[in-house]
Amino acid sequence: MTARHLLLVGGGHSHVEVVRRFGHRPLPGTTVTLLSRDRFTPYSGMLPGYIAGHYRYRDVHIDLQALAATAGIDFVRASVSGLDRDAGTVVTASGAAYPYDAVSLDIGSTPDPGETGADRHAVAAKPIDGFDARWRALLERVCADPTPRRIAVVGGGAGGVELVLAMQHRLTGELRARDADPSVLRFALYTRGTTLLPTHNPRVQRRFRRLFARRAIDLQCGQAVTGVDAHGLTTADGRHHRADEVIWVTRARGADWLANTGLALDAQGFVRVSDTLQSVTDARVFAAGDIASMDNQPRAKAGVIAVRQGPPLARNLRRFLRHQPLRPHHPQRHWLALVTTGDRHAVASRGAFSTGGRLIWHAKDWIDRRFMRRYRPARDATPGV
Repeated sequence: MTARHLLLVGGGHSHVEVVRRFGHRPLPGTTVTLLSRDRFTPYSGMLPGYIAGHYRYRDVHIDLQALAATAGIDFVRASVSGLDRDAGTVVTASGAAYPYDAVSLDIGSTPDPGETGADRHAVAAKPIDGFDARWRALLERVCADPTPRRIAVVGGGAGGVELVLAMQHRLTGELRARDADPSVLRFALYTRGTTLLPTHNPRVQRRFRRLFARRAIDLQCGQAVTGVDAHGLTTADGRHHRADEVIWVTRARGADWLANTGLALDAQGFVRVSDTLQSVTDARVFAAGDIASMDNQPRAKAGVIAVRQGPPLARNLRRFLRHQPLRPHHPQRHWLALVTTGDRHAVASRGAFSTGGRLIWHAKDWIDRRFMRRYRPARDATPGV
């Protein structure tokens, strides 16, 4: 019998669970290969804690190469640049072609700066490897030269809110530890919406407004950013706001190379999938995580959605390769969100319910560490920084 080839493109939250499950229950006659641009993939739920200084690099990253080796799956570090559906191959930036009988995409999203100039003058929060390098450089500059700086974050969703609070906590803490004046750093958050955290209830929004006021973070609601330059940013009312650093945590799209695949994409360039997580264009192509857009059950781009797509994705990939009927996935409409506040506190939010405090952060920390332990091989090579 001819061996079947399953290609997993990208090391996102859904694919790490697929790797783990295929490792526990290999599919006879099937070769599985994981292609990822990076060896170490971050867990989004712990990234604000990493920026705030509560976690080390190794705490928040999964070693894909080690995970694949433990599962008996091939790992290839490569950037994918195309999908030749007629030939049934995935093409990498080096020109190598990998054949597949089924392929799954879990490559996350790409920043969409539009015509603002943010691609040249702002730091995009995603992909995280690029942001991490710029963040470390900023941390070193601030510690070496604690002079006045204004740091602006663009994006009023949970990602932007958590990031500005985490950055403020870490940077001001570093200055205090060096007996420097933390007030030389000023922070601002810009959002086109009329409030922070628009998908959360008014009680949560008020809580974070008060928190921003206590921490002297300049909150600019209803201020769509139309331009970014070397000296700051411009809002839709024509005003220019000085900023030494601009962090872009808003608007995302699918990777450019997807436009040449012939797959049906939504308006933001994400792969349109059915309830079985298959492309609506090609049954051999699956997608999950941020890169997937479910036609019948649209959901927000959230880490919890990607994590919970892992088990049904693994099941349907297995059933597809066995020529068995696939089963629909029905993602939940509401979930408990845990939004961190920079220090070791967090706010729990679901529907009209909310509560917050140190205990919520510790509960989140326990949940996140338990998640990461599932993907830790016995010998973990993740850098310890």
